[in-house]
Formats: sequence, structure tokens, C-alpha cells
Amino acid sequence: MAAADTPTVIPRRAALSRMVRAVTSPYYRYRHAKVLHSLRVGLAMLASILATTGIDIPHGIWSSVTLLVVIGGLQHHGNIRKKAAERAAGTLLGASIGLLLIVQQNFIGSLPFTYVLMAIAASVCAWFAIGSSGYIGLLTAITMCIVAGHGDNLIDVGLWRTLNVLIGIVIALAFSFAFPLHATYSWRYGLAANLRECAGIYARLLEGETITEEEQVKRFLQINKRLVQLRSLMPSVAKEIDVPQTKLEEIQRLHRSVLSALELLATGPLMNAGAAARAAFANHCGAEVRAVRSILLSTARGLRFGRPTRFGIPAAAPLAKRDGQAATALPPEWQGPYWLGQRLAEQVDRLRALLLETEPNWNIERHARAARIA
Repeated sequence: MAAADTPTVIPRRAALSRMVRAVTSPYYRYRHAKVLHSLRVGLAMLASILATTGIDIPHGIWSSVTLLVVIGGLQHHGNIRKKAAERAAGTLLGASIGLLLIVQQNFIGSLPFTYVLMAIAASVCAWFAIGSSGYIGLLTAITMCIVAGHGDNLIDVGLWRTLNVLIGIVIALAFSFAFPLHATYSWRYGLAANLRECAGIYARLLEGETITEEEQVKRFLQINKRLVQLRSLMPSVAKEIDVPQTKLEEIQRLHRSVLSALELLATGPLMNAGAAARAAFANHCGAEVRAVRSILLSTARGLRFGRPTRFGIPAAAPLAKRDGQAATALPPEWQGPYWLGQRLAEQVDRLRALLLETEPNWNIERHARAARIA
């Protein structure tokens, strides 16, 4: 009987193993980020209900409200930590102001005076809400109203609401560590996808089939859309991997320069030239220009798999210096593409070198492996 059950048990174990690998895979979490984020928020909401209403903590709804404010619209770990810290600061300030308003109302007993104080506090918060500390200023005013009401709340109500808000922050942070969706992975995989797209376009420009205008517009729009998404991730990435945002800005600038050069090449003489003419042009430009595609692809693989050895050329191998004499042998219509190709090769190599320089930070897998070995 045991022998008959063995063939069934083995496939089940294999399926379970594949499922575990898929769920723990950063790339899987990146591909299914919306589903995992929805499940995480739903489970966090359930935990919030059980932690407050389930054990009869008064005003437990404010725990769930805080939870949704902190992680409801934020899926990346760096964003959640930042938002939770700001939420905690705003909560403590707002709760303190709210409790002081309740205390003074109990002593003085003048509601008009309390209204004036609340208006003054709201004005001060609004001043700080327009600036770098905007979220803290806004939450301070909101929490003040939650705790104090219009100054007529009881002191125990204010204290319970303050406690519930803090519970919501703790639950949100706890669930942000459950299958964390690091912005770093989204940034890496998005950049890798763009570099692969750029490599494909560049190869077709030099030796492949002619790209139709409709296809060209579609592909460049897709790359540009992903480029904009990468920019929105940079603040969270900088916090997650402890890299100055100026470094990420430089990577973004180089990526944008590469894309701009490709767009110019795609709308120039290469667009309408035959395959033989493009191949002759590529050979005339030099090995560094012909190597651009392989460098883009190997860099994309390094970002995708987190292995620096997959990068194309070592940092110590500079591009060959062109003295300009090679360009004189080209027809006038090829002068522009020639120098543009040289600049593109330089930008690609600088991008690769900068990514290799920052690899110890963004290679989260290496840190995880080192932690397991330790």
C-alpha cells in the first residue's frame, strides 16, 4: 500500500516545492505584486480587527483606518517604512496636541476658545503641510481631530484613539515584512527590461530588418513609460539599499541618454538604409560600437539575476579612443550617425560601470546568501 502511495506523494512534494520557490522568488513577487499586496492588506486588516474589536478595545476602527493609510496604497517596503515613520511622528504630535486641547477644555470650559486653538493648530500644520514634511504636518492636524474631536472628547476617548492609531502602525510594519515587495527589485527588473529592449532596437538598426514607424513609436512609448516608473521608485530604492539618490539619478540620466540616442538613430539615415549598408557602417564604426548590444544584454542579465560576473566587460577596459579620421571616409549623411554611435557606446559603458560600482548595494540576493552562511 505504501508503495502505491509513493508515486502520488512525490508529485505533491514537487508541486509544493515549486510553489514555495515561486512565492519566495523576488521575480515572482515582482510579477504578481498586485495580488500579493492585496492579500497582505486583507490579512493585515483581519489582524487589526482581531487585535482591537476582537478583544474589545474601544474605538478599534481607528487601528484599521491607520493600517489602510500606511500600507493601503503602498506596496514597497521602503515606502511603507517611510510612511510608517511619518505616520508615527504625525500621530504622536497630533495626539499630544489633541490631549492638551481636551485638558484645557476641562480646565477652562470655553468651547469658543478651544475652537480658536484648534484653528491656530490647523493653520500651523497647514504651513508645514506644504513642503518636505507635508505628510507629517497633515497627519498631525488629522490626528488632533481624531483624538480631540472638536475639543469635547473625554480624555479616555483621546487616549484610546491614540493607542489604536499606534496599533495600526505596528500591524502595518509587521505585515510589510511578510513577503516584502522591495522597490529595489522592481527598479532592477524594470531597468533590465528596458536595457533588453534597447539592445533589440539597436541590433535591428545596425543589421536587422527595418523598424516600421508604428512599431518604433509603440516600443519607445513602452520604454519611456517604464523609465517614468523607475524614477518614481528611486526614493524608496535609495532608502532600501542605502545608496545616495544622486547615484540613482545619474543612472537614470545615463539611461535616458541611451534612449535619446537610440531615438535619434532610429529617425536618421539608418532607418531607411539596407542591411548591407548598415553592416558596413557598423564595421566602420569600430568594435566598441558593435559591442553595445552585448553590453546592454549582459548588463540586463546582471540586474535580473544579481550576478555581477554576468556584466559584459570589466571596469578596467576603457573604450577605444576615436581620433575622428575614421569619420572622414564616410559619406556626409553617415557623419551624424557615426558620432552618435560613439556617444551611445560611451553612455552604455558608463551606465554599466556605474551599475557595477553600486552592485554591492542593490544585489539584495548576495546579502541574503551571506546572512544564511553566517
